[in-house]
Amino acid sequence: MDICVFGAGSLGSLVGGMLATEHDVTLVGRNPHVGAIREHGLSLTGALERTVHPAAATSPPAAVDLAVVTVKSFDTATAADALATVELDGALSLQNGMGNEETLAGRLDCPVLAGTCTYGARRREPGTVECTGVGDIALGPHEGGTSPLAARVGRAFAASGLETTVAADMPRRRWEKLAVNAGINATTALARVENGALVSGPAAGVATAAAREVAAVALEADVDLDPSAAADATAAVAETTAANTSSMHQDIAAGKRTEIDAINGYVVDAASEPVPVNQTLADLVRAWEWSRDLR
Repeated sequence: MDICVFGAGSLGSLVGGMLATEHDVTLVGRNPHVGAIREHGLSLTGALERTVHPAAATSPPAAVDLAVVTVKSFDTATAADALATVELDGALSLQNGMGNEETLAGRLDCPVLAGTCTYGARRREPGTVECTGVGDIALGPHEGGTSPLAARVGRAFAASGLETTVAADMPRRRWEKLAVNAGINATTALARVENGALVSGPAAGVATAAAREVAAVALEADVDLDPSAAADATAAVAETTAANTSSMHQDIAAGKRTEIDAINGYVVDAASEPVPVNQTLADLVRAWEWSRDLR
């Protein structure tokens, strides 16, 4: 496939780098990362070690088979506008938070797939990305069901060495991922701890309570996500990614805007009843952003 990865940061570069072992890939990102890839290639280190030489640019090509969107949630509309000028067969969101697929579908004239990804990635320096943990990718139509595009993309990802499942239940998977992110991201960011601190530490109850609230809101949206299953999934991810630093923790450590609005903030907005844990986490992270003029 001819693939454009729009948002070649840490995760986008990792996924795009793996895809480049079997496909024609263009990484769309920012300098100096793009410039380093052009000059020396992309070095993947850690759990997945190799050097690949995808194309790299600061704007997308005129036509590709698939656009893989990995930008921060608050940049999704901008990404969609840029990709609206590209001839596409389909798009896949591998982003945190909710609402990204709907934004893409509303602006792109192509099918949009939803995806969840548990690979860990961290950009150490321009042109180098560390895989901090091998995970898996699930993808399928964002509204659920199956499609020829999803099957084709699944085969393309699997052929590149990425653990991939083509799933018909992406609405449930999206809400479960939201529950995990709502429990882990803001909690670790505010406490400045690695994910493993939520396995049995003092903040473990905060994380699982946030996840349970997400499941309750999912049930309101007619998505069958059991609160205990959401809490168990959050605890399991915290354990399997114990040494990882969550993306929101990384953002706060770097003094950058977070994706709080699309994660805990989304839960608050979607809920018909109070969700006090998610409300508190969202308010605290937003207060940090406000104090640094990031909002």
